[in-house]
Amino acid sequence: MSAKPTVAGELVQIQEAEPKLTIEDLCFATSNYLESQQVDNIRRAYFYAEQAHEGQMRRSGEPYITHPLAVAHVLAIMHMDHECIMAGLLHDVIEDTDVSSEELAAEFSEEVALLVNGVSKLAQAAFETRLHAQAENLRKMLLAMSQDIRVIIVKLADRLHNMRTLVHLRPEKRRRIAHETLEIYAPIAQRLGMNLMRCELEDLGFHVLYPIRYRVLADAVRKSRGNRKEIVNQITNSILNRMEQEKISADIQGREKNLYSLYKKMVNKHLSFSDVMDMYAFRIIVDDVDTCYRMLGVVHNLYKPVQGKFKDYVAIPKANGYQSLHTVLFGPYSLPIEVQVRSRNMDQMAEAGVAAHWLYKTGDSEGSNQAHRRARQWLQGILEMQKDSGDSIEFLENLRIDLFPEEIYVFTPKGKIMSLPRGATTVDFAYAVHSDIGDACVAARVGRHLVPLSTQLDNGESVEIITSPSTHPNPAWLNFVITAKARSNIRHFLKQLRNDEAVMLGRRLLNKHLQAFSVQIKDIPHQRMHDLLEELELESLDHLLDDIGLGNRSVFLVAQKLLQDDLSPENEQQPLLIAGTEGMVVNFARCCHPIPGDPISGFVSAGRGIIIHQLGCKTIVNLRDQQEKWLDVAWSPDVNREFPVDIVIHAKNQRGVLATIAVAVSEADSNIDNVMVDERDSEYSDLRLTIEVINRQHLARVIRRLRRIDVVERIARINQ
Repeated sequence: MSAKPTVAGELVQIQEAEPKLTIEDLCFATSNYLESQQVDNIRRAYFYAEQAHEGQMRRSGEPYITHPLAVAHVLAIMHMDHECIMAGLLHDVIEDTDVSSEELAAEFSEEVALLVNGVSKLAQAAFETRLHAQAENLRKMLLAMSQDIRVIIVKLADRLHNMRTLVHLRPEKRRRIAHETLEIYAPIAQRLGMNLMRCELEDLGFHVLYPIRYRVLADAVRKSRGNRKEIVNQITNSILNRMEQEKISADIQGREKNLYSLYKKMVNKHLSFSDVMDMYAFRIIVDDVDTCYRMLGVVHNLYKPVQGKFKDYVAIPKANGYQSLHTVLFGPYSLPIEVQVRSRNMDQMAEAGVAAHWLYKTGDSEGSNQAHRRARQWLQGILEMQKDSGDSIEFLENLRIDLFPEEIYVFTPKGKIMSLPRGATTVDFAYAVHSDIGDACVAARVGRHLVPLSTQLDNGESVEIITSPSTHPNPAWLNFVITAKARSNIRHFLKQLRNDEAVMLGRRLLNKHLQAFSVQIKDIPHQRMHDLLEELELESLDHLLDDIGLGNRSVFLVAQKLLQDDLSPENEQQPLLIAGTEGMVVNFARCCHPIPGDPISGFVSAGRGIIIHQLGCKTIVNLRDQQEKWLDVAWSPDVNREFPVDIVIHAKNQRGVLATIAVAVSEADSNIDNVMVDERDSEYSDLRLTIEVINRQHLARVIRRLRRIDVVERIARINQ
């Protein structure tokens, strides 16, 4: 009985299948399309990299230069220009050797140095966690990519060769790299239209992460291929005969999905392997766009099309520039046939995307220009997103969202086509049009009908956004928007709003401490304020007030420094008045739910502002050792809002008891926010209610009303 193959064993086979390349192989591959001087520059870059990496070895035991050489060869196969291939050879010299970016620029060119610098990782030691490092490196690479798209092409080639040679790494590191590849790099390749690159990255990642599933699926595909051969030949011959009658010249290819795509389809749509493989797929490649539509008519006449399964990506290309006609037909024996029809330029674009070889050689190709333009648009969106992202982790989260769109197409009132991910709402549409439109949207019309802002859009709908200059983003929008642009813009606004509120609170707190000395902020000499800001390394007074409001800096110490310890208090310090309208920087503790009328105290929490607790709250006891963080606060006489409060009702188990309680609460001008029922025994239950009240008097009125209900035995407020 033969031993089962291992992941490591299979990875060895993949690596051994890799040809052992030399610089002469690379020069020969590039001489077919580059000038001799450019090939010489590539050779010079190779020897420079070889010298820089001298003594360095890969984990396989091979000289390190074998890796950059393989990366450059991947780029040569894609017919990239000589500077890009030179960057492939040199891509690790800044990161792994003493060579600087300036030295590279002096030795070769600024362009080569920029490409290499864009691919180079930042030092791991500069970050708290691996996730922060990953996020910052991605941010750096994408910023470089916005200046030159070739940065990501070099990086993808680098990642591809690393995936081909994972065998010598520890299993946990292999899995981590494979997961990152499937999550980040394969989707980036897809967004840039680089289909061949995407497919190989996905299959290699799938192989490492799910080896058994990969093996089973690969065996099943191999077996089914032989069973399907006769039907494939029959369909191919039928199409060829009809093409001959119509005098159309075209190439027909049988098309197979890569294993990872098959696996995702089976998982996402809950299909069996036989269901997935029932589909016979063909790709027909013609000379021009007109012939695409003629060919579509030919196959529709030959086999009946399935209603609703035709997609025209020629007239409306995908976001990555992909163009093709897709249709599904009823074939022989009622078997479904999936047919793609595209021109030769479209096919080249579909396989190589922005790396299509004509992209850097001519500027007259419509396909390449379109792909390049769409890639630029996507990168511009990424740049906007990273500006509004608070930190690298948030940026990474937004990027992941942006990389997995299943697209729909909707129209503006003027007929412009907008591409959005499936599940996008009218708010996502508003932000896709313009950030200002998104910030100011109040309502939307879909097909001339007013709809809620949370409405999800469908293909082909016409959308009109109604705006108001006095409107601002709502935090609730974060619960339903799905595009990274909408999410980052809303978060940016809320962060700014929170900062404004923090500045206002910080001003109140500082003035409150200064008032004990009969001083206000405006009375502080300008030079003294300037010296303090310089000492604290802050840019402005607003930054200082923001820090105080968010609890990141002690207001007592700031006041002390401003007064220079030379003043004695003239007045008794007054408590800070809490109105409940301070915004996100004043929060009410969930442990005790303070309401107006309760004796309260304020705790300054770093990053959150002031947390208001009841004086009798148990949390206060645990935090009493941090005296400097407690504030003397009191309720403002002008409080005019409702506050949540928890009560527990011990009641008999009778039909309709909850409905009776709800009516009583409503009659007392209150609302129930939440209900939890704990059945004590067959006779009694404890009902825990969260209700909205204005103050203690209002709460007392609600409780009195509830006590009149016959089935209610006792009621108590829950303070902890």
